[in-house]
Amino acid sequence: LDAGTTVARLAAALPLDSELTVVTHSLPIAARLADHPGLQLHLVGGRVRHRTRAAVDAGALRAYGEIRADVLFVAANGFSTEHGLTTPDLAEAAAKPAAVAAARRVLLLADSDKHGQEHFARFGDLDDVDLLITDSALSSEDAAAIERAGTEVVRA
Repeated sequence: LDAGTTVARLAAALPLDSELTVVTHSLPIAARLADHPGLQLHLVGGRVRHRTRAAVDAGALRAYGEIRADVLFVAANGFSTEHGLTTPDLAEAAAKPAAVAAARRVLLLADSDKHGQEHFARFGDLDDVDLLITDSALSSEDAAAIERAGTEVVRA
Protein backbone atom coordinates (compact mmCIF):
# COMPACT_ATOMS: atom_id res chain seq x y z
CA LEU A 1 0.00 0.00 0.00
CA ASP A 2 1.37 3.35 -1.09
CA ALA A 3 1.09 6.45 1.06
CA GLY A 4 -1.80 8.87 0.70
CA THR A 5 -5.28 9.58 1.96
CA THR A 6 -7.06 7.61 -0.76
CA VAL A 7 -4.99 4.50 -0.07
CA ALA A 8 -5.53 5.05 3.67
CA ARG A 9 -9.28 4.80 3.05
CA LEU A 10 -8.73 1.43 1.40
CA ALA A 11 -6.64 0.28 4.37
CA ALA A 12 -9.43 1.31 6.75
CA ALA A 13 -11.91 -0.77 4.74
CA LEU A 14 -9.96 -4.03 4.94
CA PRO A 15 -12.18 -6.59 6.67
CA LEU A 16 -10.92 -7.79 10.04
CA ASP A 17 -11.04 -11.40 8.85
CA SER A 18 -8.63 -10.65 5.95
CA GLU A 19 -5.51 -12.78 5.92
CA LEU A 20 -3.01 -10.74 3.94
CA THR A 21 0.59 -9.69 3.86
CA VAL A 22 0.72 -5.90 3.62
CA VAL A 23 3.79 -3.81 2.87
CA THR A 24 3.66 -0.04 3.24
CA HIS A 25 5.98 2.95 3.62
CA SER A 26 3.16 4.99 5.16
CA LEU A 27 3.29 5.48 8.93
CA PRO A 28 -0.43 6.37 9.17
CA ILE A 29 -1.45 3.27 7.22
CA ALA A 30 0.87 1.06 9.26
CA ALA A 31 -0.53 2.49 12.51
CA ARG A 32 -4.08 1.88 11.28
CA LEU A 33 -3.31 -1.75 10.37
CA ALA A 34 -1.00 -2.64 13.27
CA ASP A 35 -3.78 -4.19 15.36
CA HIS A 36 -5.46 -5.93 12.41
CA PRO A 37 -5.48 -9.58 13.54
CA GLY A 38 -5.18 -11.29 10.14
CA LEU A 39 -2.40 -9.21 8.62
CA GLN A 40 1.30 -9.72 8.41
CA LEU A 41 2.37 -6.08 8.31
CA HIS A 42 5.74 -4.96 6.95
CA LEU A 43 6.74 -1.33 7.40
CA VAL A 44 9.29 -0.04 4.90
CA GLY A 45 11.82 2.29 6.49
CA GLY A 46 13.64 5.41 5.42
CA ARG A 47 13.58 9.12 6.11
CA VAL A 48 10.03 10.09 7.04
CA ARG A 49 8.62 12.96 5.01
CA HIS A 50 6.83 15.28 7.42
CA ARG A 51 3.82 16.24 5.28
CA THR A 52 2.73 12.73 4.29
CA ARG A 53 4.47 10.73 7.02
CA ALA A 54 5.80 8.39 4.36
CA ALA A 55 9.24 6.77 4.39
CA VAL A 56 11.36 7.90 1.44
CA ASP A 57 14.96 7.94 0.21
CA ALA A 58 17.50 5.11 0.18
CA GLY A 59 15.90 2.93 2.87
CA ALA A 60 12.57 2.77 1.08
CA LEU A 61 14.17 2.19 -2.31
CA ARG A 62 16.32 -0.63 -0.94
CA ALA A 63 13.38 -2.33 0.79
CA TYR A 64 11.15 -2.21 -2.30
CA GLY A 65 14.03 -3.63 -4.34
CA GLU A 66 13.99 -6.74 -2.15
CA ILE A 67 10.32 -7.73 -2.41
CA ARG A 68 7.86 -8.98 -5.00
CA ALA A 69 4.23 -8.14 -4.29
CA ASP A 70 1.13 -9.39 -6.05
CA VAL A 71 -0.67 -6.02 -6.07
CA LEU A 72 0.30 -2.42 -5.41
CA PHE A 73 -2.33 0.18 -4.60
CA VAL A 74 -0.64 3.44 -5.57
CA ALA A 75 -1.77 7.05 -5.27
CA ALA A 76 -0.95 10.13 -7.32
CA ASN A 77 -1.64 13.83 -6.93
CA GLY A 78 -2.15 14.08 -10.67
CA PHE A 79 -2.54 11.73 -13.61
CA SER A 80 -3.08 11.99 -17.35
CA THR A 81 -2.20 10.17 -20.54
CA GLU A 82 -0.05 13.15 -21.58
CA HIS A 83 1.94 13.78 -18.39
CA GLY A 84 1.72 10.45 -16.58
CA LEU A 85 1.70 10.14 -12.81
CA THR A 86 2.83 13.12 -10.74
CA THR A 87 3.32 14.24 -7.15
CA PRO A 88 4.68 17.47 -5.64
CA ASP A 89 7.72 15.91 -3.91
CA LEU A 90 10.85 14.45 -5.54
CA ALA A 91 11.58 12.04 -2.68
CA GLU A 92 8.08 10.56 -2.84
CA ALA A 93 8.37 10.44 -6.62
CA ALA A 94 11.47 8.25 -6.19
CA ALA A 95 9.78 5.81 -3.77
CA LYS A 96 6.69 5.27 -5.94
CA PRO A 97 8.42 3.72 -8.99
CA ALA A 98 10.35 1.42 -6.66
CA ALA A 99 7.00 0.19 -5.31
CA VAL A 100 5.63 -0.11 -8.86
CA ALA A 101 8.64 -2.20 -9.90
CA ALA A 102 8.10 -4.51 -6.92
CA ALA A 103 4.52 -5.38 -7.94
CA ARG A 104 3.06 -7.78 -10.47
CA ARG A 105 -0.11 -5.66 -10.83
CA VAL A 106 -0.50 -1.90 -10.22
CA LEU A 107 -3.82 -0.31 -9.27
CA LEU A 108 -4.07 3.48 -9.14
CA LEU A 109 -6.57 4.83 -6.61
CA ALA A 110 -7.33 8.42 -7.55
CA ASP A 111 -10.24 10.83 -7.34
CA SER A 112 -11.41 12.05 -10.75
CA ASP A 113 -10.46 15.64 -9.87
CA LYS A 114 -6.80 14.56 -10.06
CA HIS A 115 -7.21 13.73 -13.76
CA GLY A 116 -5.41 16.29 -15.88
CA GLN A 117 -3.48 17.73 -12.95
CA GLU A 118 0.27 17.98 -13.33
CA HIS A 119 2.64 18.34 -10.37
CA PHE A 120 6.36 19.02 -10.01
CA ALA A 121 7.68 15.45 -9.84
CA ARG A 122 6.77 12.81 -12.42
CA PHE A 123 7.04 9.20 -11.26
CA GLY A 124 5.73 7.15 -14.14
CA ASP A 125 3.49 6.75 -17.14
CA LEU A 126 -0.19 5.99 -16.93
CA ASP A 127 0.48 2.80 -18.87
CA ASP A 128 2.54 1.59 -15.87
CA VAL A 129 -0.89 1.19 -14.25
CA ASP A 130 -3.00 -1.91 -14.93
CA LEU A 131 -6.21 -0.55 -13.42
CA LEU A 132 -7.42 2.94 -12.46
CA ILE A 133 -10.09 2.97 -9.76
CA THR A 134 -11.78 6.35 -9.59
CA ASP A 135 -15.17 7.93 -9.00
CA SER A 136 -18.03 8.30 -11.45
CA ALA A 137 -17.24 11.98 -12.09
CA LEU A 138 -14.50 10.97 -14.55
CA SER A 139 -16.15 11.50 -17.93
CA SER A 140 -16.83 8.59 -20.26
CA GLU A 141 -14.61 10.29 -22.85
CA ASP A 142 -11.68 10.58 -20.45
CA ALA A 143 -12.15 6.99 -19.28
CA ALA A 144 -12.17 5.80 -22.89
CA ALA A 145 -8.97 7.74 -23.67
CA ILE A 146 -7.24 6.22 -20.65
CA GLU A 147 -8.36 2.73 -21.70
CA ARG A 148 -7.12 3.30 -25.27
CA ALA A 149 -3.76 4.15 -23.73
CA GLY A 150 -3.69 0.71 -22.07
CA THR A 151 -5.09 1.19 -18.56
CA GLU A 152 -8.38 -0.39 -17.55
CA VAL A 153 -10.75 2.03 -15.77
CA VAL A 154 -13.34 1.33 -13.08
CA ARG A 155 -15.57 4.26 -12.14
CA ALA A 156 -17.45 3.67 -8.89
